[in-house]
Amino acid sequence: MKARPLYGAQMWREVRHHLMSLPFGIAAFVFTVTVLSVGTALSVTVIGLPLLALGLRGCRALGAVARRRARADLGARLEEPDPLVASRPGTAGRVIAALTSGLNWRSALYCVLLLPWGVLSFTVTLAFLVVGWPLLPFVVRYLAVAHRVLVE
Repeated sequence: MKARPLYGAQMWREVRHHLMSLPFGIAAFVFTVTVLSVGTALSVTVIGLPLLALGLRGCRALGAVARRRARADLGARLEEPDPLVASRPGTAGRVIAALTSGLNWRSALYCVLLLPWGVLSFTVTLAFLVVGWPLLPFVVRYLAVAHRVLVE
């Protein structure tokens, strides 16, 4: 097995990933909290549950982007989940399928947790990039392992 260089291309992809986790985490957090709170508040009306289902579909799409980022930057081996299939025809079936999908809710949780994780990984990576560069390869590698667990 060939040893990976400490300051190779993979390390710089991991650094980029951690630095970009903050803006991605802010956007995902704002989207998720806004759509899920508005959809939940309006769930007593006609548009509430479809809006909540649409928000969960958006969280699922953000989760797919996060999996692609993890595959490209962190070298994670993540499979794409099965597509969402409605058990009943029509809009009601699609809404029910979106509201009962475990992956949609896990993706929403990931979007919420990505903000504190993005702040932490951005801060630690930037600090070690500026003042602790001899330890940077080890720090970003351990942060990458933690992020792979989070994205799964």
